[in-house]
Amino acid sequence: SQLGWKFYDADDYHPLENKKKMEEGIPLNDEDRIPWLCALHDILRREDTSGQDTILACSALKLMYRRVLIGGASAIESNQPEQPGENPALKILFVHLDGPKDIIAGRLEKRRGHFMPLELLQSQFDTLEPPSAPENFITVSLEKSLPEILLQIENAILQG
Repeated sequence: SQLGWKFYDADDYHPLENKKKMEEGIPLNDEDRIPWLCALHDILRREDTSGQDTILACSALKLMYRRVLIGGASAIESNQPEQPGENPALKILFVHLDGPKDIIAGRLEKRRGHFMPLELLQSQFDTLEPPSAPENFITVSLEKSLPEILLQIENAILQG
């Protein structure tokens, strides 16, 4: 809100089937996540087209998932983000919130009414492919205070 950007929480866009799986302690797989990521790409594309800067909170755990957010469904077939042209790839800065499992577990335990149980955390660590070059990303330590985390992200955004 400080930047005047629109905020979306990707968890709000999971289909009911995905939420039910997670509530039952069943980790999502690529087939579960790809349609969800494509829908998120469409939201980001719509906002970008209208000139609205956007922040999306999303567990884009794998490189392929981040490519889908950037390029949409076509990124799945080519395993590459879309190239400039008729439907150019979105410019996205990925913020990798990095921290030890115990810190993340503590935060998960404090969430109320969320469909993802703590026992799925290990499956997310197992799936995680941290961003790396040439991806456009920053890594922020979850061991910092919230104001420090926000300042680091805001500085990265403002520096382009």
